[in-house]
Amino acid sequence: MASAVASNMEDGGVLVVEAGTGVGKTYAYLVPALLSGQKVLLSTATKALQDQLFTRDIPELLEILKLPVQVALLKGRSSYVCLHRLAGARHSGLLQSAAPLRLLGQVESWVAATRTGDVAEVPALEESQQVLPLVTSTRENCTTSKCPRYQGCYLYKARRDAMAADVVVINHHLFFADANVRESGVAELLPTVHAVVFDEAHQLNDIGVQFLGRQWSTLQLLNLGRDVVFAGLQWARGLADWQLLVEQLEMSVVDMQLVCQESAVSLPRLPWQALVPEGLAQGLWERRLGRLKQVHANLLHALQGVADGHPELAVLAERALVLKEHLDRAALPAEEGLIRWMDNGTRLRFVESPMDISEAMRSKVTGAMEAGSRVSWTFTSATLGPGADLTWFVNSTGLRGAKVLRVESPFNYEDQAALFVPTAFPAPSHPNHGVRVAALAAEGAEILGGRTMVLTTTLRAMRVIGEAVRKLLPPHLDISVLVQGESSKRKLLERFRQRAGLGYVLVASASFWEGVDIPGQNLQLLLIDKIPFAPPDDPLLQARCKQVDDAGGSSFNEVQLPMAAVALRQGVGRLIRRESDRGVLVVCDVRLRTMGYGRKLLSALPSMRPVNDDTQFQVELRELTKSSTMDPD
Repeated sequence: MASAVASNMEDGGVLVVEAGTGVGKTYAYLVPALLSGQKVLLSTATKALQDQLFTRDIPELLEILKLPVQVALLKGRSSYVCLHRLAGARHSGLLQSAAPLRLLGQVESWVAATRTGDVAEVPALEESQQVLPLVTSTRENCTTSKCPRYQGCYLYKARRDAMAADVVVINHHLFFADANVRESGVAELLPTVHAVVFDEAHQLNDIGVQFLGRQWSTLQLLNLGRDVVFAGLQWARGLADWQLLVEQLEMSVVDMQLVCQESAVSLPRLPWQALVPEGLAQGLWERRLGRLKQVHANLLHALQGVADGHPELAVLAERALVLKEHLDRAALPAEEGLIRWMDNGTRLRFVESPMDISEAMRSKVTGAMEAGSRVSWTFTSATLGPGADLTWFVNSTGLRGAKVLRVESPFNYEDQAALFVPTAFPAPSHPNHGVRVAALAAEGAEILGGRTMVLTTTLRAMRVIGEAVRKLLPPHLDISVLVQGESSKRKLLERFRQRAGLGYVLVASASFWEGVDIPGQNLQLLLIDKIPFAPPDDPLLQARCKQVDDAGGSSFNEVQLPMAAVALRQGVGRLIRRESDRGVLVVCDVRLRTMGYGRKLLSALPSMRPVNDDTQFQVELRELTKSSTMDPD
């Protein structure tokens, strides 16, 4: 893999590499990148990997290779403390209780010593929904060079460092945010870069479509109102009744957020290609939207009248104008070629996006495909879809014509892992399915003394299974059940990785399916509740399926199955993380044995020892307890 990446960087072009778990793909692209002598942009899907590259992997390699390479870390705006907003946070009146005020005090002390201003240095701040928005800026509320603290701004310092560096580490969100709004600092970087590497490339499509269209939410309207009251009373007191204008806006937003409930619609996501989101009463929607547009127009008019009085007022007027454009678009059908929907939660979120990132990526990499181009693009992940030619990933990302390489995992899965697909088991749709998954998890955890993780496809299943495991485990075993959402992801993983004291069962969904690294004996039993098919009500999925079906293809085989295969392989990849690991995988979905597509999914997984029944399952687990006592890992 390193040889292929080095050749691609030297000759230019586009390379797609699927590198199985344990290959060492991070070093396989970092070593050529650091030795190339070129300016290189490295992009990851997660801030966690971004921080790992910058603080651990790259410094280690630079020490080994004795290279004088300058490296910079560049994150999005919300990752850096804003000195101007921090100065006003204590006086905003928005923090009333003791805990957030104590955290704010910690931030004020930390900012006096930090070099980077990166909020990741204060984990409690990064996880705080109350304090974080008050001490960081957004594109909407930043006054850029007009800010009185601009010279000391950590964000702009990070951008200046990135321009001067040889290697810059960013994330996919930042890359696509720049492609859409040209404000992340990547726009200035790309023309100077000779090589671009995307790690965790399987997430590119999902992340990219979030940024390549338009999106806004009722929360943005409420945040605008909050900031207007604060700035209006400070810089334009008496020039408008700011309190009344914002109260009218807030009441209209609340009425808008009740429109689904009053239309008896409980679906979490509503397609919205026509004038009204599907299922909503048209008259009710139009009245609420019309009222919201009117009160927002009143606020915008007042802001535009005082915008020249202070930079913060000017920024608020610009924010209000952008939201006016979104409200105006909401009264029209979706634009041709874009998919639109409304997320129905505590706040309403409105999204209009392309079906995939193929066109956007094609426009960026076209030059690298041309003869004589010396710019290189490399895309890599442990899972990029079925098939030796990786067609599913290549097509969805617009990379037709790219060089493709697959590097198998060096792990001996036949020796290191066993796979159990229980056949005497309820179907995934059966009401008792979750309880049976919990029973298997509790059975395994009791034998292993914990060391068990359960990955679920829905939050509801996660809660059902977590509660059931707690009831099934005898109290005297000292096994603690951790459930996602009861603490931060970081704290849950810290507890699960503990080598002494209690045993643990971790029940989680969503983000725990990937990017979670628990090597050694802390995790020896992994259960997956069912095949991770994408939700059928996803408007993007529906649009992609329709496109394939209309062209005479099979949307199930060409869209849904490859997506499920990638997600399943990501989840399975949590179990075996290094050559000394041993474990048992249980997938509690009988369709893997009874359906043709299930057997295709099984064939895409690493080749593990088959477990045929519950007795053999218990034997495999007891063998793990023997190896645990022999090898004090």
